Amino acid sequence: MSIHRIFNRLALAASLALALSVSALSRAALADSMPTFRDVRVDVQPLRANAGDPTATWVQEDLSALLARGLAGRIAPGGAPLTIRIDYLTLGPQTGEMLHAGASLDNILGVAVVGGHEIPIRATSSYYSTPVDQTLIERSNRERVSQLSQALAYWIVHGDFF
Repeated sequence: MSIHRIFNRLALAASLALALSVSALSRAALADSMPTFRDVRVDVQPLRANAGDPTATWVQEDLSALLARGLAGRIAPGGAPLTIRIDYLTLGPQTGEMLHAGASLDNILGVAVVGGHEIPIRATSSYYSTPVDQTLIERSNRERVSQLSQALAYWIVHGDFF
């Protein structure tokens, strides 16, 4: 084997080692920079006034469970309290006759209150209707609310709002 090939392989191995160590350090730094929370509470009273039940109950159940699981590693006694207040949830038309390639857009809006500071939060999901959905509207709506809760929890857990 020529010396040139040996140096190329050593350079490649060193580059890979550097890339892996930088990647590991940046993940650790990102995890350290994420805020910690003392507790997490989901408030759906405004949603209950706007959309009623069972929608508000579904959001509270889904979002509470998703956030508890997703933020479990970021709960600490010295953290700030986190309250997720859901104000509105809108489901697009059941028929899907909207723009966006036949999908209806569903939205969930609210505010994250972290240590007294309010941060607007929002998530959107697309709904594609099926013939079965027309006869099982409550089941369809339950699934749509679940998808919105999952989308919002994803953005909250990944720190995209704070």
